[in-house]
Amino acid sequence: MNFGRGPPVVLNVGGTRYSFSREVLKDFPLRRVSRLHGCLSEQDVLEVCDDYDRERNEYFFDRHSEAFGFIMLYVRHGHLRFVPHMCELSFYNELLYWGLEGSHLDYCCQRRLDDRLAESRPYYCPEEPAGDAGGDPRAKGRRAAGGEGGKWLERMRRTFEEPTSSLAAQVLATVSILFVIVSMVVLCASTLPEWRAPENRSVEEQSRYTAESVREPSGIIEAICIGWFTAECIVRFIVSKNKCEFVRRPLNIIDLLAITPYYISVLMTVFTGENSQLQRAGVTLRVLRMMRIFWVIKLARHFIGLQTLGLTLKRCYREMVMLLVFICVAMAIFSALSQLLENGLDLGTKNKDYASIPAACWWVIISMTTVGYGDMCPITVPGRILGGICVVSGIVLLALPITFIYHSFVQCYHELKFRSARYSRSLSAEFLN
Repeated sequence: MNFGRGPPVVLNVGGTRYSFSREVLKDFPLRRVSRLHGCLSEQDVLEVCDDYDRERNEYFFDRHSEAFGFIMLYVRHGHLRFVPHMCELSFYNELLYWGLEGSHLDYCCQRRLDDRLAESRPYYCPEEPAGDAGGDPRAKGRRAAGGEGGKWLERMRRTFEEPTSSLAAQVLATVSILFVIVSMVVLCASTLPEWRAPENRSVEEQSRYTAESVREPSGIIEAICIGWFTAECIVRFIVSKNKCEFVRRPLNIIDLLAITPYYISVLMTVFTGENSQLQRAGVTLRVLRMMRIFWVIKLARHFIGLQTLGLTLKRCYREMVMLLVFICVAMAIFSALSQLLENGLDLGTKNKDYASIPAACWWVIISMTTVGYGDMCPITVPGRILGGICVVSGIVLLALPITFIYHSFVQCYHELKFRSARYSRSLSAEFLN
């Protein structure tokens, strides 16, 4: 095949032919077309296009001809718009195939594409480039061998990470939920006075992990729960693909924060014994023991609602920061004015509740959120007028960012629900088999 001087290059896209000189191909704006200039063999050509005619020097692309016509208008005139009556996602796939991005679209079409992607994010999967469909047979062999070797690890990983991926994963998730519930019940019951009354123990004594406390029913239940959570965390760490990413995940960090206090308390008891040093460490032990409340967050692995909440907060952190900025700015303004009107000016009566700006900040925050505990309120007419403005301003400021957060919450919920339904279909197939 002669790739030097020769006849013009013909591109046949869906039955429509385009003729170019070979020099034009070298710096062609479409990356897939420009790759033809560097092909040294027919095999290289077939990795870029679908077919090749040596005699006519014609390259065949089984793609949408009308979409490529609009892309060629962009090459000639610099403006790229959607094809009328064509799905935005289909046209976006054509752009990716030819080496363009959504940013090449005109602004109005970019907004249409962003809205369409936002609506269809859980269902949309971009096409893989045709050049990636083939590949080295030896690489395929290595992938197949690796897949056989890591099949068991992948199945274990999905069992522990995806509660709806299989029947075994659902059983494991149910057992884990039961351990969380039992642990929370024991933690709540241990703070009741009736729980400590039979032993006549103080709060500090209740925080110790002595030999006698471990033999008690509550100590045995707690040790069993800790053992289960520890074994679960270790297994999930072993079967994880990326160990560093596993450690950085928020839920895994919460697991560590919930498990380690038990072992720290046991070690403190072992090294200090039942002496005055342990008595002085009673506050620390109570704090560490109360950190077990983080086990409740483990339920996020098994409930879409909690997962939706976490994913929404992750994606809407800018809106959350904006909401906090709104509140802080309004709090600074209204607290300074309320302190001035209620206590700073000599109007005959001074409201001691507004003796300082930090004290007035408490009134501002409960007024803006329309809670209104009633523990402090303005008594002057200007202060009451300011209070009404503060309440109305709080309603408006809180409502503005919440709209964006609500739409993101709905989108995250549908995305996670679609993912759960996909695993449920695989679970049904496994059950039937």
